[in-house]
Amino acid sequence: MTVREATAADQPAVLALFEAMDWDRPWPRPPVGPDHLEGKLVLVAEEDGEVVGFVFGEPAHHGRAHVNVACVRRESRRQGVMTALLKEFAARARAAGSEHLTLDVDTSNEVGRAVWERLGFVAFSQRLVASVQAIEEHRGSPAGESHATLYVQTDDVAAVQAAASKVLPWIGGSDPEVREPAHGWTALRADVLNRDRKALERLASEVSNATAAVVCTLALEDGHVVRYALYERGSIVDEYQSVPEYYGPVPPGDVVALGANPRVVSRLTGADPARVRAVARTASSPDDLPPAPELLQQIADLMGLPG
Repeated sequence: MTVREATAADQPAVLALFEAMDWDRPWPRPPVGPDHLEGKLVLVAEEDGEVVGFVFGEPAHHGRAHVNVACVRRESRRQGVMTALLKEFAARARAAGSEHLTLDVDTSNEVGRAVWERLGFVAFSQRLVASVQAIEEHRGSPAGESHATLYVQTDDVAAVQAAASKVLPWIGGSDPEVREPAHGWTALRADVLNRDRKALERLASEVSNATAAVVCTLALEDGHVVRYALYERGSIVDEYQSVPEYYGPVPPGDVVALGANPRVVSRLTGADPARVRAVARTASSPDDLPPAPELLQQIADLMGLPG
């Protein structure tokens, strides 16, 4: 196999491969013509006199090289053709003064993504797509209120304060509000927990580890969604989201996983399993559940969490 720069005689074969590429995008495939190749570095992989793959792009573009399209014919895949093409493109990019190489890949292209990752590519940005009609017809309201509380199943306020104070500076927070114990729980609040779920999750895990206590996070998100998570020895053992697909579609298994586990809730909080089933329900829309602030209070009550 030979990798070389394309000539005018290669153009029909390159365009034929280009047109035969899979197209999984939601918009129509644009017409392919010679103008796509103009001004680009085009490399071809040739075997037994036939073009079996190609790559084209810009070897130097604002300090980096960019691959517009790379393709190998189906029967020649998994034979190192793409790797050879990319290595030659990278060599020419370096000669042109570029130190980095970028390309775009569809999230549905699992095979292609695996190839790029083996070559050293990592995800840097993400392109989102929506239909014009969906945006025009959107009737969503502005983001609603969000707030979160972390509950530690202990009366040792000093231990909670100490554990939280070690972690909060690392997650962009400070000055936690630690309340006096009630019903066997010590409540902790901080501004960063209201706006950053990852910060809430990390703090809950660290405090659970440091205090060897059960930790429960309870949050209202966007004014419409209620979430809780129960931690034991630093790990989540139960997680609930009142509207599992509020933020977008999730796999069916995740929809189930985001439902409350009455046995776990009962074991860790003493809540009546029947009440957990009745109160901590999930739905496809917030409209099918009690108002989120009301639902949050109901869940707090059944777990014995102080207000």
